[in-house]
Amino acid sequence: MKILVTGAVGFIGSHTAERLKKEGHEVIGVDNFSPYYSLELKQLNAKALEAKGIKIIKADLRAENLNSMLPEDVDYIFHFAAQPGISSTSTFEDYFSNNVIATKQLIDYALGCKRLKLFVNIGTSSIYGLEATFPEDVAPEPASHYGVTKLAAEQLVLQKSRENQFKACSLRLYSVIGPRERPEKMYTKLIDLGLKGEAFPLFEGSDVHLRSFTYVGDIVDGVVSVIGNEEKVNGEIINLGTEVEHTTQEGIEAVEQVLGRSIMLHVIPKRPGDQLRTKANIDKARKLLNYNPKTTLLQAVKHQVDWFKSNFNAIK
Repeated sequence: MKILVTGAVGFIGSHTAERLKKEGHEVIGVDNFSPYYSLELKQLNAKALEAKGIKIIKADLRAENLNSMLPEDVDYIFHFAAQPGISSTSTFEDYFSNNVIATKQLIDYALGCKRLKLFVNIGTSSIYGLEATFPEDVAPEPASHYGVTKLAAEQLVLQKSRENQFKACSLRLYSVIGPRERPEKMYTKLIDLGLKGEAFPLFEGSDVHLRSFTYVGDIVDGVVSVIGNEEKVNGEIINLGTEVEHTTQEGIEAVEQVLGRSIMLHVIPKRPGDQLRTKANIDKARKLLNYNPKTTLLQAVKHQVDWFKSNFNAIK
C-alpha cells in the first residue's frame, strides 16, 4: 500500500511512518518543519526516516496547491500534523490555521485521491475537556484552543465519511510518551533537567493530576491496526491509550528511578486549560481493533531515557 503520513518528522508521526515502512508499505511523509520546537530534533527524525527509505516532502498543508505537491495515488492518509499542545506562546490563530485550515486543505486534496481507502485523523483526549475518562459517545467539552480546534478538525474529516465522500475515522490519543517526545513535554524536560541537575518547573497542583501515560509503541500498535479494518472503523471515533493511571508525581519518581538521582522541583503558576485527569476508555478499540497496550510506565521511561542519552546533543 502507498501511505501518506502528515507531520511525519514529529514525535508520533515519525514512529508511525517507521512502523508502516517496516510492515512493507510505501510511505511518503510530509512536514512543514515548523520552528515551534527544535528543528534539530525534526531533522534528526527526518534523517532516520530517510535512512529507512521513507521519502520526506517539505510542504505546508495550508497551501492551496497540495495536489501539485503530494502524490494522488495514495491508499491511506494518516493525519498527525497539527499545532500541538497547550502553550502560552501559541495564539488562537496558530491553532486555527494549523489545525482547522490545514485539515480542510488536506481533505480537499484527499477528495482527489481516487485510490483512497481510509483517511485517519489523529485526534486527542483534550477534545473531552478537563476530565478525559469517557467513552467516545460522550459530548466533548474542550477547555483550550488546542482542544477546540482539534475537535473542529476531527469533525471536518468525519463529515466526509457521513457524506460518503471517503471512508474516515478519528483516533483520540492519550498522553503519549517515549523516544522523540517534544523538548517542552514533561518527560523530555524531566530527563534533560535531571541529567543537568537543574530544577524542573512544576505547574502548581499538577503533581496530583492523573494521566494515562501511554508508550508511543503501544499507540502506534493501535494506529496501524486500522489498515484492513476500513469498514469497521469508518465514521468512528476511537480512543487509544492505556487504562492505567499515574499521577504526575509518580511520573517524576519513575524518571528519578531510571536516572538514579533526585530531580529538583520549582513550582510555577497553574496553566489554564490543563487537564486534571485522563484515563483512556478503550472498550471500543478492544472490540474493533483488538487493541491491548502492554508497556508499563517504567519501561516507557527507560526507553525514553536511553534514546535521550544517545541523542542529547541533537535536541538541546
